[in-house]
Amino acid sequence: MKTSIISLLGSTLDAHGPRGKDRWNAWRPNVALAMQEDLHFDEFHLLYQSQFQGLADSVIRDIRTASPDTEVIPEIMEFDDPWDFGEVYGKLYDYALLRRFDREERDWYVHITTGSHVAQICLFLLNESHHLPGKLVQTAPGGKKSQRSCGPRGTYRVIDLELSRYDALARRFATERRDDITSLKGGIETRNAAFNALIETVERVAVRSRDPILLTGPTGAGKSQLARRVYDLKKAKGQLKGAFVDVNCATLRGDQATSALFGHRKGAYTGAAADRPGLLKAADGGLLFLDEIGELGADEQAMLLRAIEERRFLPLGSDKETESDFQLICGTNRDLRADVAAGRFREDLLSRIDLWSFRLPGLAERREDIEPNLDYELEKWNARTGKRLSFNREARARFLAWALDLATPWRGNFREFNACVTRLATLADGGRVTKADVEAEIKREMLNAECRMLNGGSLGELAPPEQGDVLADILGNGYETKFDRFELAQLREVAAACRESRTAAEAGKRLFAVSRKAKKTSNDTDRLAKYLAKFGLSFKALAARPS
Repeated sequence: MKTSIISLLGSTLDAHGPRGKDRWNAWRPNVALAMQEDLHFDEFHLLYQSQFQGLADSVIRDIRTASPDTEVIPEIMEFDDPWDFGEVYGKLYDYALLRRFDREERDWYVHITTGSHVAQICLFLLNESHHLPGKLVQTAPGGKKSQRSCGPRGTYRVIDLELSRYDALARRFATERRDDITSLKGGIETRNAAFNALIETVERVAVRSRDPILLTGPTGAGKSQLARRVYDLKKAKGQLKGAFVDVNCATLRGDQATSALFGHRKGAYTGAAADRPGLLKAADGGLLFLDEIGELGADEQAMLLRAIEERRFLPLGSDKETESDFQLICGTNRDLRADVAAGRFREDLLSRIDLWSFRLPGLAERREDIEPNLDYELEKWNARTGKRLSFNREARARFLAWALDLATPWRGNFREFNACVTRLATLADGGRVTKADVEAEIKREMLNAECRMLNGGSLGELAPPEQGDVLADILGNGYETKFDRFELAQLREVAAACRESRTAAEAGKRLFAVSRKAKKTSNDTDRLAKYLAKFGLSFKALAARPS
């Protein structure tokens, strides 16, 4: 198989040494390649700038003298500035695209010793991306450390990026990337495949892009924590130098919102006693996390859009713009597209922040990750308090069985999970959580869940049974031990519908509004009566009780 090499003329190295016959005693990279006894090229493509035509002619003659069988193919490539990365890469890239490389019939080499450092880097990158084929050749004037010089021939080294000996480098990169992904997960060995795939994508985007990132998902899913970890990762890699600024947009209203985000000048409004730089300025060179961005007002949305696009904004009460270059991450638990349709959120702003959008699943969608998160929370507690906390075997098994049960909703997600572990840790005697501790925590959570249902989702504690437990009023105390939680949740809804209706038929229509449409005939009153009979109840009895 024939061999071909692509090389740049070295305006300094190839002109090195004396002229005349003595030039054969000096090392010149391109001529030295032609002098190698164990490396022969059938074609030598020499790229050079026209201003070095004289040097090129001389080098070409010497290559032909050193290797008469080598066909030297001179090719002019002009650079206005050989140190301009964009220009050099573009010219070499175009060269690679326009040339048809007969890869099956020739072995190709790329010489990376001559040319500016920028050109050498570009040649390497184009070879690594397979735009320029074959192996890299690196030449040098000296040999081993014990040798001062190898004369005009010098030495050479062939670098094949495809060879397995470079697997070690690939493994190092892979290890670094795994470490980055682990850091984004807070060191938790998560098991949910979908979540792990999401975090791997976040890692690639975080280290390769400065465009805005939008994190969506339910409250407590970990948006703030992930934003902070992205910041830590980018700062560790030297991509950010400024601070991490965390803003909850739900707490910002009116002039105070504009002032907090964009700053103000003294006297801009009543109470503005001094200049204030604003949070966008505080994030200059760093990362700005705008949580609950859907809560921003219309004016703040317009100002934020300009700040993202132009890196400039006008503080309140100022006639001079301020600049700030920040990485932006936004978080929301709202459907921003629905807000756009309703006129509550700017479509152009959503388009700008939605280039990279990631939905973080709630804890109920990641039940495989409950056990590793339990270990993580215990480690955090131990590190924070300096005490050793653990579950005994029965307690751990009971807690995990309850936590993994599909009937446990985890509406508060990881925030609720953290609160559970914190309460167990605080109440545990001797640093040991017992099964009795877990049973007490489960009972507490069940009562809170009932309270939320009765109060439209509020997080208050359930009132004592005699003051407001509907089921205790209907079924009597101790009902929890007689029926499944699923049955009790269903019965509460039925009881509420009965109390809100004047007749059993009206209650039946409320309860069976969807399924009755599929029936040719329906007797909702009878369906309701049969359901209540399982509990020894009737519509009349329920409707007669006070709400």
